[in-house]
Order: sequence, then structure tokens, then C-alpha cells
Amino acid sequence: MFTSRGPGFRRLAQSHAGGTAGDTLVAMALGSTLFFSVPSTEARENVALYLIITLAPFALIGPFLGGLFARFPSAYRGGLVASSALRAVAAVVMSIWLDTVLLFPIAFILLALSRFHGISRSSVVPVVLDDPRDLIAGNAQLARVGVVASALIIPTGLLGVGFGHPSITLLMAAVVYVWSALSAFGLPPVRIAVERGKEARQVRKRAAAPREVRLARFATAGVRFLNGFLLLLVAFAFRDEDAGFLDFSALLAAAGLGYFIAAFVTPILDRKISEEPMVVTGLAIEAGAAFVAAQVFGLPAAAFLAAAAGFAWGTAKFGFDGLLQATVPEGGRGRAFTNAETFFQMAWVVGALIPVASVIPVGLGLTMAGLTALVIQVVYISAVMVPVVRHRRSVAAAAPEREPPEGSVLDLM
Repeated sequence: MFTSRGPGFRRLAQSHAGGTAGDTLVAMALGSTLFFSVPSTEARENVALYLIITLAPFALIGPFLGGLFARFPSAYRGGLVASSALRAVAAVVMSIWLDTVLLFPIAFILLALSRFHGISRSSVVPVVLDDPRDLIAGNAQLARVGVVASALIIPTGLLGVGFGHPSITLLMAAVVYVWSALSAFGLPPVRIAVERGKEARQVRKRAAAPREVRLARFATAGVRFLNGFLLLLVAFAFRDEDAGFLDFSALLAAAGLGYFIAAFVTPILDRKISEEPMVVTGLAIEAGAAFVAAQVFGLPAAAFLAAAAGFAWGTAKFGFDGLLQATVPEGGRGRAFTNAETFFQMAWVVGALIPVASVIPVGLGLTMAGLTALVIQVVYISAVMVPVVRHRRSVAAAAPEREPPEGSVLDLM
């Protein structure tokens, strides 16, 4: 399946599959512990505390990881191995202290290590691909691998949660993380030249994310913000109606399906349009789905919304990753991806906290989400168009003045 892209990509895909499957099992164990086994009010408190704990320290870890990759730009393979191995240890520890106050700091450690793995993976993709023009297709293929791995592991997780105990599911996650670490250990060494002195300063200057990447990061964070808001809004709407674990599983499956479809569609879009319209497409789809679901909310509409949100996130994220990988030099990708992932995580948490902190009618919340997506679209498109307009004006100003031809539109003014 991956031989056409080389042994390095194959190992990277295997490590990504193991990491994604392990994260899925951890999410199932936490969901059954924090969300389903307690009353609604306590569930809100648990989720809010979890979100706050993951938000505050992550802002500190992001710059640390950025500095680490900037100083040791060839440490991506080590980051993949260490993040998976440490997640295996953390999952075992969490299974022991699952019902104690230590659950939250351990959950934060798992989240941070998962982001560490994702940043390392994204940074190494351009290096292991034989064709540097194949970035979006390579990212999309990794996404498909992750979705398939999650789908295959869900029945096992359901058995652990439903017929055993969440701690059993966490032990299963530890085993999968170990496999992810072993796969990453077999990755060929990644060699990235480290410039020194004046050349190093020039590389760091070029490594700063260009304007188009910063704008795409803002718009992609908007998609991530809306995903966090919609997920918790719908989750508590269903929770208050005593929906079961299978209903929530259906929503997660729909979101995964939407992301999976995006992994097939995005490479096709890449041959037709540039990366920026992909981000706009994600926002447009999310806005439309939110407006539709607001009119006929129920399990089918919620599943449609979840699938659209997954598709929107996949389309926007693949477009952003491809843009960053194509425009930022190798030595600066680690820092650039760290900053972006930190920004996306904070956007998701802020969006998720809104429906957790206050009870919002689901119809009103969905309409608000649709309007927010439209506003982000307008701001992003306007900002992207500013340099184009300025360039055209400068060209027009530099061109010699000419008399308008007879019968032109100026004759009508």
C-alpha cells in the first residue's frame, strides 16, 4: 500500500496508525469515565476542568517544542519514538489511577505527547516523500491510514469499555503505542543540514511563516474552533436527552467518515486549485451543515453535521499542511508546525468551552456556528485579496496614461 512512496513513508504511516489507534482507545476510556458515568451537571464540570487543564500548560509546551526542533532539526525520528513510548507508559499509569485526581494531569501528558507525535510526523513528511510535489497526497494518505486504524480499533475499545472496565481499554492503548514506537524506530535516519553563523540567521529569517501561511493558519484555526464548539454543543444536547453511548459512537463514526472522504477528495482538489481555496471550502461546508442541522436537529442531522465537520477539518488541514510544507524551509518546519498545532489546539478548546460553560439552545448554537463560519470566510478572503488589489493598483499607477477608446465604459460616466 505504501511501497510506491518508499520505506520511510511506510514506517511513518505504520507509526501514525498506531498512534491514532491508541489515541482513539484513550478517548473512549476517558469518555466513559468523565461523561457517561456521572450526572449531567458533574459531566459539565469534568469536561470543563479537563479542557482548562489541557489549555493552560499547552501554551507553554508549544514554544518549548518549537525551540527544540529549531535547535535539533534532525530529531524528528526521536520525537516519534519518544512520544509513542511515553504515551504507552502514561496509558498504563492512567489505568491504575483512573478514578483519582491524577487522571487530569496524566490526560494532559497524553495530549501533549500526542501533539508532539503529530508535529514530528508533519515535519518529516516532506523528507520521506520521493516527490516533493506530492505533499497534499502524502498527507491525505496518512490521514486515511489514521481513520482506518481508528475504525478497526473501535470494536476492541467497545469490548473493553462495555464488558470490562475503561482501564482495560487503556492497557490496550499502551500495547498499540508500543507498536507505534517500534515502527518509528525503524524509520531511516532523517538528516537535515544545520546552517551556522550568518547562514543560520538567514535560514531562521526565511523559516518565519510567510503571510499566506499565517492567514491560512487563522482560517484553519477557525474551522478547529467551530469543530470544538459543535462537538460539545451536540454532545450535551444528546446527553440531556439521555442518549446512549452508541448514539455518540455514531456521531464519532460520522465525523471520521467525513475526514476519510476529505482524504480522498483533497488530492483531487489539489490538482485543480491551490491550498487557500481548500481552506475556504472547509469553512463553507461547515457553515452550510450548521444551518441545515439547525432546522431539523436530531440524530440524522447531527450525524450529517459531524460528517461535514470532519470533511471541513480534513480539507482545511490538508490544504494548510501542504502550504506550510511547500513554503517553509526544512529547518523551520518543526517550529512552524509547533506554533500552528498549538494555535489549533487552543482554538478547539476555546470553542469547546463555550457550550460547556453555558447552556445554549442547540438551534441557536448551530445558527451561531454557521454565521461565525461565514464571518471567518469573509475576513480570510478579504485579507488574501489585499496584496492582489495593491499589486494591480501599483501596476496601473506605473502604466502610462492612455486615452480611453471610443465607446468604452468611461464614456458612460
